[in-house]
Amino acid sequence: MLLGIDTGGTFTDFVWYDGHTIRVHKVLSTPDAPERAIMQGIREMQISLSVLRRVVHGSTVATNAVLEGKGARTVYITNHGLGDVLTIGRQNRPELYELKLHCPPPPVPPDHCLETGGRLAADGAVIESLTEADLAELVDKVKQINPEAAAINLLFSWLDDRFERAIAGALPENIFVSRSSAVLPEQREYERGITTWLNAYVGPLIQGYLQRLGEHLQPARLAVMRSSGQTCNAAQAGQEAVHLLLSGPAGGMSAARFIGESCDRPRLLTFDMGGTSTDVALVDGEIALTSRGRIGHFPVGVPMVDMHTIGAGGGSIAMVDPGGALQVGPESAGADPGPVCYGRGGKLPTVTDANLVLGRIPRSARLAGSMPLDYKAAHAALEILADQLGVGGAEEAANGVIRIADEHMVQALRLISVQRGTDPREFTLLAFGGAGGLHLCALAEALGISRALAPIHAGVLSALGMLTAPAGKQLSKTLGVLLSECPLSVIESEFNALLATGMAELNAEGLATDDLKEDHSVDLCYRGQSFTLTLPWHGAAATGEAFHEAHKERYGHRLDSPVELVNIRLGLSVLTPSLRLGDQSTRAGSESPLLGQVHGIQDKVPIFERPQLVVGQRRDGPLIVTDEHATVYIAPGWQCHRDGKGNLLLENT
Repeated sequence: MLLGIDTGGTFTDFVWYDGHTIRVHKVLSTPDAPERAIMQGIREMQISLSVLRRVVHGSTVATNAVLEGKGARTVYITNHGLGDVLTIGRQNRPELYELKLHCPPPPVPPDHCLETGGRLAADGAVIESLTEADLAELVDKVKQINPEAAAINLLFSWLDDRFERAIAGALPENIFVSRSSAVLPEQREYERGITTWLNAYVGPLIQGYLQRLGEHLQPARLAVMRSSGQTCNAAQAGQEAVHLLLSGPAGGMSAARFIGESCDRPRLLTFDMGGTSTDVALVDGEIALTSRGRIGHFPVGVPMVDMHTIGAGGGSIAMVDPGGALQVGPESAGADPGPVCYGRGGKLPTVTDANLVLGRIPRSARLAGSMPLDYKAAHAALEILADQLGVGGAEEAANGVIRIADEHMVQALRLISVQRGTDPREFTLLAFGGAGGLHLCALAEALGISRALAPIHAGVLSALGMLTAPAGKQLSKTLGVLLSECPLSVIESEFNALLATGMAELNAEGLATDDLKEDHSVDLCYRGQSFTLTLPWHGAAATGEAFHEAHKERYGHRLDSPVELVNIRLGLSVLTPSLRLGDQSTRAGSESPLLGQVHGIQDKVPIFERPQLVVGQRRDGPLIVTDEHATVYIAPGWQCHRDGKGNLLLENT
């Protein structure tokens, strides 16, 4: 008995699996106390906690705390002379030619940046020792500030962590402590420092939230989705809060990979269009990870799913800017009050309102399976927008809103494909989230993609992904050596050390490590370069040649310079029984659709509920397919059929 829960900005989604069948549900989120929406959904699904074996949760608590600046009061502890590292950063300007650049406040106030001894050289030699007097002085300063958390980031601590451990052991027990040598044992003191600070900044909030939620869910065991697409138990997640910053989107990626494999379409471009934002990513058989992700304007050095997020969702607000141009997003109507058609007090039109007015969402549709939509209110709001734009009616304004939202998403999809040397035409475009299917055909056409996929349970796919993801860990360590000069035995020894650490940590979580999947990879660059490429490890010669080819594919050239092995990485996954989608191939379907009017199409458009479609029978667009939590618009020139698992497979004819 498994339950997957994804808490989003607008909705909280549920997927219940009893080993044979899947049930889904959706409720409005309660951002002030996310656990309240979770317990509401469990009650509405009539699930008894006594029969629940495991709950896997993807949370936005850590992400929202960072983006809203509402984390714990944190001190930053580093070596003498390095207290300004987080403030100075990389001195990158987000807007190069902006003369009146607005600089965000430093992550840690200057009076909360504390300096002490314990400095190492690049070879691990001690330059300045950490004395008892240093510790006493440091602890006294910390007690005067009285923080909730502390981030410790000493220079070259990834070579020798004894001084960081000594500081952590001396700090008061009521403080949440985050050590850089534990969070990110890699070079680059700024990125390591920011990541360690983020872990401390949101750690107390995550610990408190997961503890409350775990108490509500007893006796079920609570697990949490990591940003890497793997799960861990709730107690471990509280200590590694920085690994939860992309918790929800990682669930979507896990489910997308699962669906792609079941449809024999492993090469996917995905976009998850929810109420607040859209996440786009590329899955080429495996979920791509990056150690150069960002949350807001902060770099995050821990492995996370490689995706790009934009402020374009179903709740994105459309308005006219001072210059008279139509803008869509990034401001969102959120869950409360939500789009105008929700009937909860929203006044400004959104992308969802535009889709409803254009007829792509049927007027009879019910949001989240139960909430009726107010077409008249949405139409009136878009009439006001049309007057402001000086165009002829609500439908024309709605069409403009959709076109701009589509262009935002197309640009994001190009960013993670074309701009990285990947041809999107070789992939299948997969859309999920409550609003994704409404834009699927338009985005595919804009990218020249001829095949698309609207998966079953698309409206709650991230919650489904909570149940398809394996438990596991991602570990790394900086070596910083020339690939040709480092003995293979040294590299293998370092990998074995990471393996021992990872197995011990997984065993501490109560997970069996008898059947582990190991993924060995390395970060490589040409000597003198600042940025690396991550490649699977197949020995020095093969991996070195693969790096040259990868560099040529990404940047258009290869060099004769020596190759540097910067970091080694080890991904561990605990193999678990796989979830199975129900076989729907025996369902006969029904050919009695409703008919609706879609703006710009002269004839009435058939509206099917997904189970009504006969498995394997191809139908030409225009066509609308609905289910309990999502709607798919199949545009003219496209053809679709339902497979035996309930997925909609689309082709541009």
